Amino acid sequence: MTPESDKLWLSVSPHLKCFDQRLLSQLVKHTLIQRWEYSQTLDEPCSIDSVVESLHDYLSQGTSKIHLIGHGVSGIVGLLYARRHPEQVASLTLLSVGALPAVNWQAHYYALRQLLPCSREIILGQMTRLLFGQQSVSFTTALAQLLARDLDSNLTLHSLAHHTEISPGGVAVPLLVCTGAIDSIVCAQKQLLWYDWMKPTDRLWICPEGNHFFHFHHFKAAAEVVSGHWQASLSNTAQTLVPARLSQSQS
Repeated sequence: MTPESDKLWLSVSPHLKCFDQRLLSQLVKHTLIQRWEYSQTLDEPCSIDSVVESLHDYLSQGTSKIHLIGHGVSGIVGLLYARRHPEQVASLTLLSVGALPAVNWQAHYYALRQLLPCSREIILGQMTRLLFGQQSVSFTTALAQLLARDLDSNLTLHSLAHHTEISPGGVAVPLLVCTGAIDSIVCAQKQLLWYDWMKPTDRLWICPEGNHFFHFHHFKAAAEVVSGHWQASLSNTAQTLVPARLSQSQS
């Protein structure tokens, strides 16, 4: 992995990666970004720990620290990785990842399945309205089909029989948390809990009028914030290195 490609977009939801493309296209105008993808197979257990270790196997081949960025479950993978292997991470950017990380759209879906005497299709239609707002019938149907594929074939933290727990808290590396102001899944008000674990260099950005996929609708504003975070991380690293070099030369 070359120094020019020290930005890594995490993607563990192949059926939903289309919503990442606008922000990626905006970011690559200024820097090179690699994408790390993980696809769940039918023969392997649905384990986020296995995904984190797979990411570590990949990143261990490089020599430089990496700026990680991910949305939703992909961001949760980045969060767990940064906690376990901070020596490999230059910074972490989380998009639509709650202060209570396991409370994601999948958790809401299975909660509705248990509470409401409705078909899977009706509940998925309700989920599309929560995630994307009111849309046309045809667009809602297409979105519901994407969500169904995500549940059936991608990494999921929850099921009707099992609920994954992930401890709240921050990370040792520079952190940027981005969320939509009208996200029905990751409540912007509850996102203020992130401040309890943030360092002085960390930042919480709430996208005005943004929903759960705010980076699709407001990709230019999101790109500006993410790029600023990466630049700040580089500046902070340089400031910590200069005194060490000075003291070394004086000795």
